[in-house]
Amino acid sequence: MPIYALGDRTPNIHANAFVHPQAVIIGDVSVGPESSIWPGAVLRGDHGAIVIGAQTSIQDGAIVHCTAELDTTVGDRCVIGHNAHLEGCTIFSDSLIGSGSVVLHRALIGPNALVGACALVPNNRIVPPNARALGVPATISLGVIADGEFLATVEIYVRNVHQYSAELRLLS
Repeated sequence: MPIYALGDRTPNIHANAFVHPQAVIIGDVSVGPESSIWPGAVLRGDHGAIVIGAQTSIQDGAIVHCTAELDTTVGDRCVIGHNAHLEGCTIFSDSLIGSGSVVLHRALIGPNALVGACALVPNNRIVPPNARALGVPATISLGVIADGEFLATVEIYVRNVHQYSAELRLLS
């Protein structure tokens, strides 16, 4: 798997995390225990830091970046969907970022919040806890997401961490 240091910026990947061989991790990137980084995902901590908490999945094709002024932080038990793009934002624990969505600079996604598929959360937008953000730009609906609503999906990806770590093998 391509894991790169960039100057003195070196990734820190927990021993119990799973990084697919076709994911790319560069620079100041931390990945927590039982988290997973799937094929085609790119986490590029070249100018700032990227922090991925425990039991979080960064799914296929997702892009996580930062700037010199803005780190990107994803909490524990988050689901970052296929082809999502996160940059210079904070995703609090127990949230789901839908496939193809974009979350930009200084956006804050509260705990137990949902950013729907293909939504755009622009700079400086706050999605409160238990809210849903849908559309381009995202429109926010308050109090519609229950605590723990995404736990079943988190558990699937945590099981995948262990299965893929034990069983994945290249055939050709």
